Amino acid sequence: MPPVLLLHGFPGSADYFRDVVPLLSQVAYVIAPDLPGFGESDVLPQVTFDAFGEAIAELLDRLAVGPRYVYLHDFGAPVGFHIAMRAPDQVLGHIIQNANAHRTGFGPPWDPVIAYWSHPDPDNEAASTAHLTFEGVRNGYLGGMPPDVAARIPPKVWEEDWRVMQLPGRMETQRALIKDYGNYAARFDEIADHLARWQPPSLMIWARHDPFFDLAEVLSWMQALPRMEAHVLDAGHKLLETHAATAAPLMVDFIRRT
Repeated sequence: MPPVLLLHGFPGSADYFRDVVPLLSQVAYVIAPDLPGFGESDVLPQVTFDAFGEAIAELLDRLAVGPRYVYLHDFGAPVGFHIAMRAPDQVLGHIIQNANAHRTGFGPPWDPVIAYWSHPDPDNEAASTAHLTFEGVRNGYLGGMPPDVAARIPPKVWEEDWRVMQLPGRMETQRALIKDYGNYAARFDEIADHLARWQPPSLMIWARHDPFFDLAEVLSWMQALPRMEAHVLDAGHKLLETHAATAAPLMVDFIRRT
């Protein structure tokens, strides 16, 4: 069976994939690590997305994982692209779920973060990290969603994320990643060249109510990957919390076909 690497985003862990792993494991060898400093993983001494990519690449090497599918979501996208661009011939395809690779994806909540990248002074840093609160973590799950969809997510998931963020070194990890995401955004042209050259088979499963990643990003992805299969679902940023039953069969069919 082909491997599939599942990379989660802020502020969660690999537990995000709990409802899709059982079905995926019927057609793929599933690897779903906690990113360093998330979930049950240790904090890295150097916190950058490149360092995260190297840590996950080392894991893949130790597991002797060959060609693989890579799931790109939120903070997992910079990590996934680091791995994919390091060895593009080892990428069987991408599953893209609310992951930015173009500036069109930056919705209004990114304004203070972009200002911080340009002018990293204390005021801009404070504004760009203002969401690192319990309410901000909860908003990562519920923000922008219709009430009936939001009601399907139990509070225990964001409560656990917030508990983890209180552990030593975790909040510092989050602050460092917000800063380093600017370095990832600076590579968007390089990523565009990579996608244009390799045209990896891709499946998009996008949440239309994501307040952080603008819906315009869907079109940018479709222009970059004109053969990509795309599905836009009635979900929020954490799509798998409410639409795993829809997403998992799409992922399975994609892997079987490609």
